[in-house]
Amino acid sequence: MSQVLLPQSLHKDLPLTALAPMQDVTNLWFMKVIAHYGSPDYFFTEYFRVNDTSRLNRSILAAITENDTGRPVFAQMIGESIPHLVRTAKELCNYNIAGVDLNMGCPAPRIYRKNVGGGLLREPEKVDRILGELRSAVSDRPLTVKMRVGFENTDNFYKILDIINRHSIDLLSLHGRTVKDMYHGAVKYDLIAEAVRLVNCPVLANGNIHSAKTALEVLSQTGAAGVMVGRWAIGNPWIFNQIRQALRCETITPVPLVEVRNYIDRLWQTPTAANFPERARVSYLKMFLNYIALLVDAEGAFLRLMRHTQTEVELFNLCDRFLLADLTKTLALAPSLSV
Repeated sequence: MSQVLLPQSLHKDLPLTALAPMQDVTNLWFMKVIAHYGSPDYFFTEYFRVNDTSRLNRSILAAITENDTGRPVFAQMIGESIPHLVRTAKELCNYNIAGVDLNMGCPAPRIYRKNVGGGLLREPEKVDRILGELRSAVSDRPLTVKMRVGFENTDNFYKILDIINRHSIDLLSLHGRTVKDMYHGAVKYDLIAEAVRLVNCPVLANGNIHSAKTALEVLSQTGAAGVMVGRWAIGNPWIFNQIRQALRCETITPVPLVEVRNYIDRLWQTPTAANFPERARVSYLKMFLNYIALLVDAEGAFLRLMRHTQTEVELFNLCDRFLLADLTKTLALAPSLSV
């Protein structure tokens, strides 16, 4: 089967960029926030859970049907029941999606214990059957895969790559850690380079790409077609523009901390904010601030104090203290290794 062409890149002359799918983060609202600061080439939805009783989640579907960022959106699924994955893929193809993406990398224990997400990497034969059926069902647009280099080890890595080729997958997003590694330890960029060498589709390198400098280093080391950035786009939504500037050998435009303070305000104003109590909203914002703080204060004081705040007033007073006291300060281009 001939491969389906991927949607056009935002910048044809540069490697691809993508915002990684992150559950409870990459909804329509966050895609719009990221787009405000500089869109990646591709967006991926949070995963649609697939099982015998599943239906398309309306809020996740909104990231496709109400998306006005002007960028292609891939619909991601997670599941292991072949008939229901096929059913869901066909339903998703009724919408304006860039393609269907299968999650084979989620490292959350509550997920992989159900033999979905990263749990599938333990069963290459099952992966073979799933991708074979999905490839038959998704014939008029890209079928893509996001995965890790293995579950507990990399024993099945090359088998999975063979399966990727066998079923003419159109794009592989590869996180260079195992499922059990979670987000700790060194990223195996050498294995991403191996995937680039062996598979017949573009590969997006994923895993701890925390700056434009790192993106360039990873592209050079792996030969990947592009990079997928996840958690560090939360801390620095300007990162996709910065990557493009670095690729063009341009000086990266510094981001004043006052602009970071405005970004935090934008994060606070979620569309559903009025429906949640203050404490829940503060807790949700802290999830984002955990990454922002590492680029604001290399000493770690902002991060430490932020985690102890309990009210909106406390939190925003602290933000003002660290972000507005010196208007000449800018966001770090990479997180401090000392924190």
